[in-house]
Amino acid sequence: MSRHPSTDLELLPASVADLRAIAEVHLAARAAAGSSFPPSVHTPDEARSWVAGWDLSTYDVWVARLGGRVVGYTRATSTWLDDLYVAPDAQGRGVGTALLRRVLARHRDGVGLWVFESNLPARRFYARHGFVELERTDGSANEERAPDIRLVWPGDDPLACFRAMIDEVDLVLGDVLARRTALTRAVQAVKPSRERDPRREAEVARRIAAVVPELEEERVARIVDVIITESLAAARDAAPAGPADSDGGVRRP
Repeated sequence: MSRHPSTDLELLPASVADLRAIAEVHLAARAAAGSSFPPSVHTPDEARSWVAGWDLSTYDVWVARLGGRVVGYTRATSTWLDDLYVAPDAQGRGVGTALLRRVLARHRDGVGLWVFESNLPARRFYARHGFVELERTDGSANEERAPDIRLVWPGDDPLACFRAMIDEVDLVLGDVLARRTALTRAVQAVKPSRERDPRREAEVARRIAAVVPELEEERVARIVDVIITESLAAARDAAPAGPADSDGGVRRP
């Protein structure tokens, strides 16, 4: 099937009058996808009400028309592509590609989206257009509770895009390390023994490795060891001086 847009295809900003047709495209496309999508947790009428309530001043919504009929749409923010759906009878005619290219043209610094892990056709579609898989989840954060994947198109300057995302992650990492250090200091005051617990540390490494399988347990264990070692050292350095310290003795571990 051709991926080139039909010559009579029109891409237009959505109006309130288009929302009813958009809802029908959304429902038909999801129904036709079969097992690529998990079962919806909403009834068709709930989905229609949801679309009817969209604030078009908040979302950037565009429609694709063939012969004057709405056959596809996109809904995006400044950083995310929330929806891209094409009616089943219009698929294979370049509608999805045309809609996506319009989104990319308006997001030259990059754009992200989430796709269900089971949606292999969509994953292949976005991969053809330069999207990169960055994150996988077990689905606990989405309504369907189905595993999903975060994809990113890195824009005109991929290095700058990825570095900006790394900077964001580093800030989160710094916050987590600060909390971990504070908790280590707090637990030392109530812990019966100052000895480290290898079994507990191994379990911590196993739990974290399950979240980041690419690092594997051995690498994660080394990272955990450094975090615990340095957190304990920081806790000791922050502890108030005892009598032995005041006399010039060695501070107790």
